[in-house]
Amino acid sequence: MAKIAINIATGSLQKEEIIVGIDLGTTNSLVAIIHPDTKQAVALKEHDSSSLLPSVVHFDEHSNIMVGEVAKTMLVQAPERTIFSAKRLMGKSYNDIRDNAGNFSYKIIDDNTESLVKIQVGDKFYSPVDLSSYILKELKHRAEHILKTPVNKAVITVPAYFNDAQRQATRDAGRLAGLDVLRIINEPTAASLAYGIGISREEHKTIAVYDLGGGTFDISILRIAGGIFEVLSTNGDTYLGGDDMDHAIVDHWKKSLNISENEIQKDLSLNQSLRLHAETAKKQLSAEDNYEAALGQYKLKLGKAEFETLIHPLIDKTIQSCKNALKDAALKTTDIDAVVMVGGSTRVPAVKSAVGSFFGKEVNDSVNPDEVVALGAAIQADILAGNNKELLLIDITPLSLGIETAGGLMDVLIPRNTKIPSKASRQYTTQVDAQSGMRISVFQGERDLVQHNRKLAEFNLSGIPGMLAGLPKVEVSFLINADGILTVAAKELRSGVEQSIEIKPQYGLTDNDVEKMLLDSITHAKDDISARALAEARTEGEQLLKTTERFLQKNASLLSQDELLKTAAAMQALQLAVTMEDKDLVQAKTEELNEISRPYAERIMDEAVSGAMKGKSI
Repeated sequence: MAKIAINIATGSLQKEEIIVGIDLGTTNSLVAIIHPDTKQAVALKEHDSSSLLPSVVHFDEHSNIMVGEVAKTMLVQAPERTIFSAKRLMGKSYNDIRDNAGNFSYKIIDDNTESLVKIQVGDKFYSPVDLSSYILKELKHRAEHILKTPVNKAVITVPAYFNDAQRQATRDAGRLAGLDVLRIINEPTAASLAYGIGISREEHKTIAVYDLGGGTFDISILRIAGGIFEVLSTNGDTYLGGDDMDHAIVDHWKKSLNISENEIQKDLSLNQSLRLHAETAKKQLSAEDNYEAALGQYKLKLGKAEFETLIHPLIDKTIQSCKNALKDAALKTTDIDAVVMVGGSTRVPAVKSAVGSFFGKEVNDSVNPDEVVALGAAIQADILAGNNKELLLIDITPLSLGIETAGGLMDVLIPRNTKIPSKASRQYTTQVDAQSGMRISVFQGERDLVQHNRKLAEFNLSGIPGMLAGLPKVEVSFLINADGILTVAAKELRSGVEQSIEIKPQYGLTDNDVEKMLLDSITHAKDDISARALAEARTEGEQLLKTTERFLQKNASLLSQDELLKTAAAMQALQLAVTMEDKDLVQAKTEELNEISRPYAERIMDEAVSGAMKGKSI
């Protein structure tokens, strides 16, 4: 018998199980759906309460868990048991967040490993995935309570610059919360969907989505045409947001009031109180010129102009990202038809003014910036459910993906800004005779040498049958699914030996944020080209040395004494050149060895062929 879901709240019959859209935010999280009657995206809330759930988790003395507003009230009373901004820790190791560890009032474990960071509360340990799952579970309960129907499927948003580790961590958190995560989508893409609902199929627009949240910043350039949303480029910073504005204010107060780190360490609630006052000051100064408050013996003061000076470097960083995104999309500010504002931090007038001034037009913040991402996620959920065939979403991968090849070079299989889902494959071979295995090392980044990029994973393709170097054909395939999660497969085509891996990255490799990686790729372009050319010349030289050595082992008796001496001298010269940092020298010595060996190699081949023509075997 077929089951029919009935929504008691609206009395309407649901043909399919409901799929919700979730914005899992650094500061606040919320859940949205497409309303069954109006067919519009709405954020779920109880009567007159807010749709926002503070992304705060509190553990009481008995390890009972509280989430949201009730947990937020414990930030000052029990700071060491109350976790905020857990999203900033997603997919990170202690080494990644070491420099910012002082900004958290709870205990982050420094265990000197590259594994996923752990938070200690009492005698228990929690990962960012655990903490995010508690927030997601609360959102699931909230949705079920309001809709009076089970909620098991969701689309969850992440910053465009979340790397593979962070996306995987978000998916794992959803699974832990009892949700089937149908899709992970980029926050700016979701926001553009929310704004794009009213765009007719005839309309063609290029828009910039400026998304400044509590913990992360993204700028995305999208082309919307005929109901198709195409991301042209994306840029941003995984460690820049409203939290950093709060930290700038706290640091300013600490200096002006001579509050030492010693005092902060003695009284954790003081740091938390300063942070909460800073958050309040930031909001108040969006509408007023001054903020004043008392905190124990301290008088906290901040003027609007002073606040804008403090946050000026942060805003500047976002504008630089906007320039980078436009450059990647090969567009000018005049090509942008509309600028869409997303995230609570865009309410700061100085932010709006700087963005408007850069793009040369008034910014659009007509949709509630706190809700816009969740509303877009609900629209994407509706598309996945097959209810909305008017819109199509085309997302992109923000960083190039490739593997390490000889000489420590990065061989890119999927360039950044490639539309996803996407697939690419390339063939490689062995360098040594009878090589039975090949290590496949997967990297993400824009530099020519892998040492400057982020390592995602590595695995061994073993069981390659013993063949001469260069004979095996190993096909390496990359497949990025619609969530931006990568699967890598390697197959030796002659024997059929294969191995594949879903990249669950080695957490904790130094997270030079993506903006820095892109900037480095530009500033070091000249060095990188030189380094790549040198590495390629060395690889070619080493290959020639091996080939010549093999040839001599088989055919030395067919060479004259003079040929042998000249070859040995040329090989020695090339061997020495390969150890030097001079590409031209390596290429010159490679060519010299080629010139010496070519005449006798051709002579011996000719003799072998004429012998075979007389009926002899080669």
